[in-house]
Amino acid sequence: MPHHVRAFQPADTDQVVALWDACGLTRPWNDARADIARKLTVQPELFLVAVDGDRVIGTTMAGYDGHRGWLYYVGTDPDRRGEGVAAALIARAEELLIALGCPKVNLMVREGNEGVLDFYATNGYEPFQVHNAAKRLIADS
Repeated sequence: MPHHVRAFQPADTDQVVALWDACGLTRPWNDARADIARKLTVQPELFLVAVDGDRVIGTTMAGYDGHRGWLYYVGTDPDRRGEGVAAALIARAEELLIALGCPKVNLMVREGNEGVLDFYATNGYEPFQVHNAAKRLIADS
């Protein structure tokens, strides 16, 4: 089935949150709606959705800090996997990052989601070992 990649629009919010839930991308300590609202204040053009008609079937949220680009919330409707939706989203995010002068893009795969590693390898992403550490500065309610 055909799909189109475009920038997120606020009217997409409910469908995006439902998609993230269906993909297992949400976490109790992150308010998905707050994450969306925050992204809309910084590089909103890098928040992409794949749509089939009026239906959101995939997302990625990209960012560039002047040193590295990052991809977050890469997800495809479980019923639409294998159709190239995520690959199209990533390719468009990479194009936008390159246009900003971004030399390298990173992403993180949560423990338990290793099944996506082959997909990322097929799309040119090389695994490397790092230790991630995080500190929450603003708690979501």
